Amino acid sequence: MRNRFQRLALKLLPEGADVLDFGAGTGIDAKAFAAKGHRTFVYEPSAAMREYLVQHCSDEIALEKIIQIPSPLACKVQGVTANFAVLNHFEDHTLLFEELSRVVHPGGFVLASMLNPYYLGDARYAWWRKNLVNLLRRGHYAIASESRIHRFAPRIVARAATPHFRLERLAPRGLRLATDLYMFLLLRRL
Repeated sequence: MRNRFQRLALKLLPEGADVLDFGAGTGIDAKAFAAKGHRTFVYEPSAAMREYLVQHCSDEIALEKIIQIPSPLACKVQGVTANFAVLNHFEDHTLLFEELSRVVHPGGFVLASMLNPYYLGDARYAWWRKNLVNLLRRGHYAIASESRIHRFAPRIVARAATPHFRLERLAPRGLRLATDLYMFLLLRRL
């Protein structure tokens, strides 16, 4: 899944374009983008993850191929990537997309991998079955846990991104939405 995400992001980025890795974690994606010639800004709110990122990407940070920033608003980029369910930690994406619209150049993009609310592999859990009605009615549900994970129908994310971004692509589509744990959303800056 990580390789698919990285390939898609790199395909979307023009040669030498800057990118923001939002919720960069340990910097695995950032390192891949920097290796392909993209100056990569990284925003990671977790202090523990930032420590790993600094260790994993020390050479790229020293060469300023990877640049740590204290806020996603501290850069202007062609694209924003948010891999491995970073956006599932937000209850409402409206303000986030408004802020990202100030970061992403017109015509640029936000590429996110999100936990798929329709994934049937989760049907074995009572929380999934309990929230199926919420998903169908409201397009959103939260899982009561320490991590505060939210699951969204793609239309809810697309609505939150409006009027700054439009949903350009969703993968997978059709019946594969029932079999893939993650879905990729590509939102284009208007």
